[in-house]
Amino acid sequence: VTVQNFKARVFNGTILNGKNIIASFNPETTNRIFLCAHWDSRPFADHDPDKNNFNKPIDGANDGASGVGVLLEIARQLKLHQPKVGVDIILLDMEDYGTPESLQSNKEDTWALGSQYWSRNPHKINYRARYGILLDMVGASDATFTMEGTSMYYAPDIMKKVWDVANKIGYQDYFIYDQTNGIIDDHYYINDIINIPTIDIIHHDPSTRSGFFKHWHTINDNIDVIDPATLKVVGQTVLTVIFEER
Repeated sequence: VTVQNFKARVFNGTILNGKNIIASFNPETTNRIFLCAHWDSRPFADHDPDKNNFNKPIDGANDGASGVGVLLEIARQLKLHQPKVGVDIILLDMEDYGTPESLQSNKEDTWALGSQYWSRNPHKINYRARYGILLDMVGASDATFTMEGTSMYYAPDIMKKVWDVANKIGYQDYFIYDQTNGIIDDHYYINDIINIPTIDIIHHDPSTRSGFFKHWHTINDNIDVIDPATLKVVGQTVLTVIFEER
């Protein structure tokens, strides 16, 4: 396990300390894939319907912790059953410290600060992986995962591989073949900076203004929104992808 300490300037000019955490399985092999999620949570609920909550931090049970929880269980399974390929699990910090919605100068690069740092300073010199999978908001009971546009632009073959596996093992109600608009998330910077094809498994909800799950960046993103069945769907899909690799 490697802890990568870094400093980053956030939207208001403050310099904060961050930590990316990397766990490597089969570290000796060069045939590698990586899995990632952000382990921070939004420090203000700027999308909450009640303006009195805007300055309150959120739990981030779905937006943050759900992806980390799935990766921790995957790590446990990889220790019990060694895959044929090398796997790196990366917990990224400061993904959700982007400019508050109330400010007009909402610059994209204020988001995903941990992945921006890791992509420019990977934990190993000349680090390469065949591809990466990002998990973001993967725990809500009504989750559907569409083929997100940024993923389809940079890594369409990986997207299809993962969705085909999910449908093959019975999770077609969760993993939908519809393509939706691209977003800025950790995978964007990994694709753009270090050029490792990386996809985003992320909850898409067309009924919300944001396109994300309904409690995104609100104080209601707490443990009550989490469904263990959804966590299992995502974890089982990713594990199947890993163990089918040679």
